[in-house]
Amino acid sequence: MKIASIELYHVQIPLKETFWPTWIPGYPQTHNGFTLIKLVTDDGIEGYSAGSALGLERDGLGDLIGGYLLGADPTDIESVQALLKQAGILGWRNFWIEPACWDIIGKSKGKPVYELLGGEKRPIEVYCSTGEMHEPEKRVEELLAMKERGFKTAKLRVKNKELKDDIRHIEVIRKGVGDRLVLGVDANQGWLVTIVDKIPAWDLKRATAFAEVCAANGISWLEEPLDSRDYDGNAALKKISKVRISGAELNYGWDEIKIMFEKDCFHIYQPDATFAGGIAQVKKVIDASHAHQREYSPHTWTNGIGFYINWNLVLADKGNTLPLEYPLEEPSWVPEQREGIIDPILPDKNAMLAPFTKPGLGFEIDRKKLNKYGKRFFKLTELRQKIKVIRQKGLKTALALKNRKESQ
Repeated sequence: MKIASIELYHVQIPLKETFWPTWIPGYPQTHNGFTLIKLVTDDGIEGYSAGSALGLERDGLGDLIGGYLLGADPTDIESVQALLKQAGILGWRNFWIEPACWDIIGKSKGKPVYELLGGEKRPIEVYCSTGEMHEPEKRVEELLAMKERGFKTAKLRVKNKELKDDIRHIEVIRKGVGDRLVLGVDANQGWLVTIVDKIPAWDLKRATAFAEVCAANGISWLEEPLDSRDYDGNAALKKISKVRISGAELNYGWDEIKIMFEKDCFHIYQPDATFAGGIAQVKKVIDASHAHQREYSPHTWTNGIGFYINWNLVLADKGNTLPLEYPLEEPSWVPEQREGIIDPILPDKNAMLAPFTKPGLGFEIDRKKLNKYGKRFFKLTELRQKIKVIRQKGLKTALALKNRKESQ
């Protein structure tokens, strides 16, 4: 089996209301944007994946990855991982493409990916993951409404300039909801963005003080309180913290996360397979979590396809009992716009998701919605590749390259 065709799409789904993500404080997000990749094998099997995008920043990606992936065997994940790493020569994070190969493998075998990874069908509890920072009194009302809808756990955000305001935020919310909800807090310090609001980076002193308040208020976990590559700082905080520390959601795969295990940075590891190395590398994180008596619970705040990718990995981890992140911030970030070009993912009245059974990654692309919200900006087949090389290099050089590649 080989990859015979590569297509890339810009997808932009307009939101019903403006979304104000705490990870880019002060930035109004009006669309759910991502790059969709479609890989087609020589026997017609289609594999899809998606990578989050703010706009059209991947316009030139096809020219970069086309030569690496065209003709590659999508079932040889180790080789695909190596090719995507090589294609990162210009700084691109390309591992979000790898799940499309797993989609192909699952479809070729007629099984969901999680079964290929040793998992089994089982319902999964989800937690309500908020994405904005509202006034704490308002957030109390919203969380209690979520409790009535079946959610047992929720995650807050903090992003104030001063520590005292972050502390007040969680104290007011904890007092308001009492013990009716399990609460986590995300500081979004792992990769600080200050293109609009100039929010200061936390140091170990501030992170330690906030962790102490979290513990005093019965917070279940504190997410990304320090820079994601501050291995020593995270390890020092984890060592003394009375609240569980989590992170590694967007780190650059196993190469970085293995250092975190060596230094013992976190209680909970949260790699998102669309950022942190693809499915194969996140499976290494799951295995390491078991070996080191640590927990695994992935970041999923991307889009519906990204959610399915990480959902597969949770289902593959049979011993996992933590609830899965379910991004939800009404009225802006809701299932219809979050999923965009696939069916909405909806938990039941007890915040449980029934396992999907479709082969591959588990979703189906809605062609009408893709036509409405997506624009194909790249397509490459073997014939197109030959024409491109001849135009760029000349016929003589193109033939020489062909002969050299075939002789390997």
